[in-house]
Amino acid sequence: MNNIRIVIVDDSPFSISVLSGMLEKNGFNVVGSASNLKEVKEVVEELKPDLVTMDMVLADTDGLECTRVVHEIDPNIRVIAVSSMMDDEIIAQAKKTNISAYIQKPIDEEELVLAINRISANDDLYQELKERYCDIFKQAFTFSFNNFIKEIPKFTDIEKEERKIEHVENGISIVMGIIGKYCGRLIITLTNESAGKFVEKILKRPAKDSQEILNVVAEFGNIVGGNACSMINRENKLFGVRIAPPTTIYGESINISRNSLDAMSFFTVTFAAGEINVNIGFNKGAVEWMSNI
Repeated sequence: MNNIRIVIVDDSPFSISVLSGMLEKNGFNVVGSASNLKEVKEVVEELKPDLVTMDMVLADTDGLECTRVVHEIDPNIRVIAVSSMMDDEIIAQAKKTNISAYIQKPIDEEELVLAINRISANDDLYQELKERYCDIFKQAFTFSFNNFIKEIPKFTDIEKEERKIEHVENGISIVMGIIGKYCGRLIITLTNESAGKFVEKILKRPAKDSQEILNVVAEFGNIVGGNACSMINRENKLFGVRIAPPTTIYGESINISRNSLDAMSFFTVTFAAGEINVNIGFNKGAVEWMSNI
């Protein structure tokens, strides 16, 4: 990734010097700079960079207009906003202008390098996730089962035809989004009977009521998902994945609409009290917009 060719757009010689130093120190190739709209057009057309860092406040224009000019020349050039100005309104405008990430000055070097590497990652990074995520989620289940109920679960992979509806009879379904470099979702389902026995094993007593069962199952799913995401990030911090708060669905007949994902895995977790069905998937093209706001 350190062959990335970068142009810096900023009307402050000091900021250009600081940015150039950070980028070159980390192996990136700073090929030029520009301080106004005319220079942006000339430099980008001549040097054809892979990425542009963009100040949002310039003497004769703003970073949004400059970004539009960059993308008129080549829509594949990635733009990262690097500016002292940062609020909800300008973030929203930046997203609409196809700016890939937003970093506020004073610049954190690690944050800048991570943002560049994430948005520039190629197919190899997605392939790495695709090959590892299912095993990592199984490890997270094993770790959680062992800690909560002192039991090692068994896993059975399931081949399932592509369906737009996940159907559950008399049970509970925990749905969690996964966000990061690649986005996806985790669905955990189990019958009411298995849920009751599972919660009793965790609490070392029968559940007080159905609400306690729902709460325990949702938190268990949240812990498994959070542990798995942490394990993925430890293998490669470029993924930056994290779990979103769980949504709990329950009833006599549940239908969950789910979109087709680029990578999908189904498996059953079997333990003494019953079984849990798991569906995990990621989208290659679904990338979280990056900002520290």
